[in-house]
Amino acid sequence: MSSSDTKTQDAIDVLIADHREVEQLFTRIESSDSGKDEAVRKVIRELSIHAAIEEQVLYPVMRRALADGDAKVDEAIQEHQEAKEALAAIEQLGDSPPREQKLQELMEGVRHHVEEEEHELFPEMRSAVSEDELRKLGAALVAAKKMAPTHPHPNAPATPPGNIVAGAAAAVVDRARDALRDN
Repeated sequence: MSSSDTKTQDAIDVLIADHREVEQLFTRIESSDSGKDEAVRKVIRELSIHAAIEEQVLYPVMRRALADGDAKVDEAIQEHQEAKEALAAIEQLGDSPPREQKLQELMEGVRHHVEEEEHELFPEMRSAVSEDELRKLGAALVAAKKMAPTHPHPNAPATPPGNIVAGAAAAVVDRARDALRDN
């Protein structure tokens, strides 16, 4: 094993790190009014990227590798769809009581999804997929983050090949939009 292999995170470690980052943002949203809008923008970005890379890279492997993989991935995609719809609504609502309600629903749904992934799906993946393949998937997830959409696209396809094509196009538009907003 080369030294670069030992530095590559496996797919599950990459995704768990994303989960922890989003949970920290949720905690910021729940605990203060200052910086809340920035934390909400970051949640939208991070969850949009996270959903896209799971759907593009991880879920096709889960379908093949896990017992009842199709049903498990279909459930996860449905949960992603609900999150994307909530994120799109949150983006549109601005700072308002309806946004607060959507944020609460989003946080509850995402926490449920994370619990299922970390306690059921990820352990199954560790048992079903070799360490080498998990490291390769980890590298693919990290690479996919650089080209993933940064905003929710609830009407875009959630499975390959449609999600890869639509995701690439959406990412270009999203990143241009982000650059304009940040300047």
